[in-house]
Amino acid sequence: MEFQAIVLGATGLVGGFVVNELLNRAEYDVVKVLVRRPLGIQHPKLKEIIIDWDKLEQHQDLFEDVLDVFCCLGTTIKKAGSQEKFREVDFNYPLVAAQLAHAAGVRQFLLVSAMGADPMSKLFYNRIKGEVEDAISKVGLPAVHLFRPSLILGERDNKRMAEAISAKLMTSLDFLFHGKAAKYRAIPAEVVARAMVNIALTGPTGVHIYPNDVIYAVGLVQ
Repeated sequence: MEFQAIVLGATGLVGGFVVNELLNRAEYDVVKVLVRRPLGIQHPKLKEIIIDWDKLEQHQDLFEDVLDVFCCLGTTIKKAGSQEKFREVDFNYPLVAAQLAHAAGVRQFLLVSAMGADPMSKLFYNRIKGEVEDAISKVGLPAVHLFRPSLILGERDNKRMAEAISAKLMTSLDFLFHGKAAKYRAIPAEVVARAMVNIALTGPTGVHIYPNDVIYAVGLVQ
């Protein structure tokens, strides 16, 4: 039996590193990526599938025989154009994917969330992140892993000025983020990706939440 994984959001910052990490791990035989546009890379283990995310529910077959689903979908309200469109990408798509995964007998679902995720938050972004965590946790999957990184560092295709400024500031002040402050430390995208794959390979069941400092520690293990 082939050890298959699916990556959602493979064209994004963390998603791209997750794909690379999976392709380089001997434990995985097939890495499926569901994308709107080609990644532009070739690898014998890579299976690229172009889809319309608004019709994701029609692709139940893609989740068959898959053990692990890595969901790195995410956008910004500015890029999405409205709160409604943001919710579609950050809530609807991940939840539909989790439901398809459950129906197909997927072993575990790993989601990139956010440090401030809270369904009761007054901040729209944090509230949606908390709501999708809560919804996916109730789908019935054997294992759900929720990763809550702080500011994610890395080169993005679309430059986000505010994030770029914050990243430079937090990087220059990194020496301050130790002890109790470690949970606020900016974290490289590749560390988040490696943490997700490392956790997936340990295979714990149940619902687990990983704060930024834990992601950092797990992601440094190679």
